[in-house]
Amino acid sequence: MIAAMMTAANLGARVTGWGFIVFTVGSICWSLVGLGSGQTNLLATNIFLTLVNGVGIWRWLGRQRAYEDGGESAKRASRHSSAPTLFTATGIAGMAVVDAEGAALGTAVEALVECADGRISYVVIASGGFGGIDERLRAVPRGQIQFGCDRLIVRLTASAFEQLPALESGDWPDRAPDLARTAA
Repeated sequence: MIAAMMTAANLGARVTGWGFIVFTVGSICWSLVGLGSGQTNLLATNIFLTLVNGVGIWRWLGRQRAYEDGGESAKRASRHSSAPTLFTATGIAGMAVVDAEGAALGTAVEALVECADGRISYVVIASGGFGGIDERLRAVPRGQIQFGCDRLIVRLTASAFEQLPALESGDWPDRAPDLARTAA
């Protein structure tokens, strides 16, 4: 159960990777029980799970951790140099979102990027609800967002943000919403 919570929480490569280590300890122990009790199905299943968990360890404590560490090192270095301050694009999802006055609006879920030029078209922001239950998703055009190192600032009042149409789950627009048309 601990390993399941560690992997399901998606708290970064290290936590997820250690969740797979906990899973591996469990599958090895169950393999030993299967071996000792002559339960070949239990043994075979848990040998397979040990292999799957090994892939999880390699993925999350090897490759993905290296990617996260590289992004974090660039972010840290940019804060101490004359170069523009950086944050990772994957860091947008989960970033806190506030309105122009600093009041909390929600959390960034995703940024949609235009293929032709790599510019962000709009950011989807989740507000309300708890743990994905009864939350509202809204698309905010790039021009209405100021990017900070640890949060996004929406250049709208909280009431103007709340008036944006809610997105249907899995059916997002093909372009940034036209706020002039939305306000009319």
